[in-house]
Amino acid sequence: MAVSTAEHSEHVVSPKIYAVVLAALLLGTVLTVYAAKIDLGRWNIVLALTIAVTKMTLVILFFMHGKYSSRRTKLVIVSGFFWLAIMLSLTLADYGTRHLEPSRSFLAPAPAIGAPDAGRLSL
Repeated sequence: MAVSTAEHSEHVVSPKIYAVVLAALLLGTVLTVYAAKIDLGRWNIVLALTIAVTKMTLVILFFMHGKYSSRRTKLVIVSGFFWLAIMLSLTLADYGTRHLEPSRSFLAPAPAIGAPDAGRLSL
């Protein structure tokens, strides 16, 4: 019994598209390194996550063939993004509600072990 190749054919992506996506990923890596060296205050995490999500999207769409997959596979991909958004929002909400603790450099230094009053108990 002959099996039709049209039913089981995979989408063939042009090497030119792979080269463009690779160049975009390399550019994203350079941007990540550059962004780590500049101080944007609270916006550093936003910039880093934006670059990371963009690179992740390129990998999923082109290298994992998410762009050319069936609707069910696309639903799984969107569900993964939804779950990521839930986890990131909970993490950032937790981080935003924490109180700042004093740095150890601002605390009084601990007494030295060989100090004259270190071993004596005061009554």
